[in-house]
Amino acid sequence: MYETILVAIDGSEGSRKALQHAALLQKTCGSDLLILTVFRHHSMLEASMSMVRPDDPENMDDAMRGHAKEVAEEAKRLAAEAGATKIRAFVKSGQPARTIVKFGEEHKADLIIVGSRGLGDMQGFLLGSVSHKVTSLAKCPVMVV
Repeated sequence: MYETILVAIDGSEGSRKALQHAALLQKTCGSDLLILTVFRHHSMLEASMSMVRPDDPENMDDAMRGHAKEVAEEAKRLAAEAGATKIRAFVKSGQPARTIVKFGEEHKADLIIVGSRGLGDMQGFLLGSVSHKVTSLAKCPVMVV
């Protein structure tokens, strides 16, 4: 039914539920399971705030990328524990909804699975959730869990 399933993970409870559904579907269909974690590039304000921490020289992008890798690897482990196979995890930087959809198109995903509520910020509250944006932008089916 599905050859490639993409699940977007941000570490939230909603995205973990989406991962559980993705793992179940992957086992049933024998699809490739792609896990994607997207982090946003930090703003100049965040960069200036990092200057007050001289003991921690790591820049914000590196810290966010590191955290995103941890989230993706944890999701890969959880999917394998749920019985999924053919799992690959990826980390990308960018605007979450657009990055998820673009990644899905590039990897020919026939299904995108996202959580209904994630770790969104105030922008998500004002402009609409990532899941809503993904459903409106994607050309393939989107399952919101």
